[in-house]
Amino acid sequence: MCLTPFSPLTPISLYAEEIGSVDTKFNLLSPNHKIIIEAFDDPKIDGVACHISRAKTGGIKGAVGVAEDTSDASIACRQIGPIKIKEKIENGEKVFMERTSFLFKKLQVVRFFDKKRNTLIYLIYSDKIVEGSPKNSISTVPIMPWKD
Repeated sequence: MCLTPFSPLTPISLYAEEIGSVDTKFNLLSPNHKIIIEAFDDPKIDGVACHISRAKTGGIKGAVGVAEDTSDASIACRQIGPIKIKEKIENGEKVFMERTSFLFKKLQVVRFFDKKRNTLIYLIYSDKIVEGSPKNSISTVPIMPWKD
């Protein structure tokens, strides 16, 4: 489990639970390059869980924590119970963030609400202080009645 705080000004800290990983490149004397699968729950909306897959750089730089992970990531979010919005939500609000380099790069998930279609939209993307990446993925969760 990894702690992923947004900033000192944000009181919310989110946790992503690592579900598993697969190796994509073997390194003899250092960690392998991987694709990691993690899960997290939306902090403001009960009943929604997201799973992300992302690249994790190994090698010597990865072993000492200075590697920069690629911007390749994917997301799938689903309704897993009755949806309850616990507090006011805003379009483009961060719901997850994880550093993908020592200082400059972050992987982020932001949430939008399509009121007309009564659907939550989750966007995953990578940004960098100087230049981000256009690589992104979305997942939608229609708000539906939940039957037990």
